Amino acid sequence: MLFNSFAFLFGYLPIVLAGYFLLDRWGSSANWRQAPAVWLALASLFFYAWWDVRYLPLLLASICLNYGAGRLIGASAGAARKRTLLAALALNLGLLAYYKYANFFIDSVNAIASGAGAASLPLSGLAIILPIGISFFTFTQIAFLVDCYRGEVREYRFIHYLLFVSYFPHLIAGPVLHHRDMMPQFADPANAHPRAANFAIGLSIFTIGLAKKVLIADNLSPLAMPVFAAGATPTLIEAWIGVLAYTFQLYFDFSGYSDLAIGLSRLFGVKLPLNFNSPYKAANIADFWRRWHMTLSRFLRDYLYIPLGGSRHGEAMRYRNLMLTMLLGGLWHGAGWTFVIWGGLHGLYLVLQQAWQRFFGAARARWWPGWWSTFLTFLAVMLAWIFFRAPDVATAWDIAGALVGANGVSLPRGLASHAASLAQWGLHPAFDGIRWIELAGPGLPVLLGAMLLAFRAPNTQEIFFLYAPAIERIFQPIGRWALSWRPTRRWSVSFAALFVACIFGMNRVTEFLYFQF
Repeated sequence: MLFNSFAFLFGYLPIVLAGYFLLDRWGSSANWRQAPAVWLALASLFFYAWWDVRYLPLLLASICLNYGAGRLIGASAGAARKRTLLAALALNLGLLAYYKYANFFIDSVNAIASGAGAASLPLSGLAIILPIGISFFTFTQIAFLVDCYRGEVREYRFIHYLLFVSYFPHLIAGPVLHHRDMMPQFADPANAHPRAANFAIGLSIFTIGLAKKVLIADNLSPLAMPVFAAGATPTLIEAWIGVLAYTFQLYFDFSGYSDLAIGLSRLFGVKLPLNFNSPYKAANIADFWRRWHMTLSRFLRDYLYIPLGGSRHGEAMRYRNLMLTMLLGGLWHGAGWTFVIWGGLHGLYLVLQQAWQRFFGAARARWWPGWWSTFLTFLAVMLAWIFFRAPDVATAWDIAGALVGANGVSLPRGLASHAASLAQWGLHPAFDGIRWIELAGPGLPVLLGAMLLAFRAPNTQEIFFLYAPAIERIFQPIGRWALSWRPTRRWSVSFAALFVACIFGMNRVTEFLYFQF
């Protein structure tokens, strides 16, 4: 069930909201006080089972085992405490490795054996279907276990833990939740009371997220898909259009999901952590990772980079830890060499940025304009997205080469009348370019609009900054584009019209790109 589907909007969500608030109204006695949380947990499990009921037992087993391990860690001391933690971590990582990386390992071994001319039969692949959301609920629970070991967990009620892990607004594609942020909110009975402010803010943010997905990201997909198809060999203009289209498709797809999750959760009186903060406005690659998938970045920092040593043992070890963190972050996103290269590129970017900052940071401010840093950061991120999206490494290199003309330069057929003029300058391009792009469709205008919005417009958190939509507070910048949402008739009519436009645009149901991770 997708957030951008009629079944969710007009079936699942109204029923879950009605049950949640009715149980709060009827549950004034001590025996019924947990009824809204129980209802929401059961609704979240139903939401997960809708995708593939075969993996509901896996999710429940993971929740029960990790909850039990957390209680055991909290009650243990000394070496037994550490052994329990290591065993629980091994179980979680082993589960993730089996479902997500077993076939990647087998394919890699077969490729190496084939290259070495081995005569033995290749290993057979496993018939594994990746459980949706496994990366998110595994990382969420790993953080819980580590914090139990550190003595930072104070709330152990099972129903709140079950809801913390399975909470449907975040379960499939994030954000990665932290127990200290969420479990106190689930335990607060005041959050189960319906409030007009929560509905106004939640529905407005939800509508913005839906518009980002339906009206922007989905209209950019037809520009990107043909260019990234295996064997497509795009020419220069096609490659640039396709790569830019995917760069902004992913941006608005993930930004849209983040807004949808925050808006949905606010309907239930619960705030989620911020996960997206205009990353293409970043001034450098470190700033990009403070803005893109913010909860994953914090997880990698707190539970991988810092335990590896962080920056405590000199510059060389710091650079090593950055590379290892980003390589593993790349593998988290997908089991393939393209994701390893993507993570490696971002690790290299971070190392170069840190080295540049160390040696030239003070001087740069005097002669390096700020917009140039943002442009270079965006260009580096865009080039890395090629490997993130491409089906294989060969296709990624072909597209990267096409960006600099390695596959030739072909102009649109409509410019064939200018062939003679171009010939006078010694230019003889082919006129068979833009082979897969319908120039009369919405794709190119949407791409231009998406670029303007991403670089110049305030983001959702800035528009709603007066009402603190997420756990973190993002303040509204002062400037020409400054907008501040308020519960007025004008804003209500505008969002109602935007919601209707989204409904008419939902002629096809498309998954969110981060669902595959």
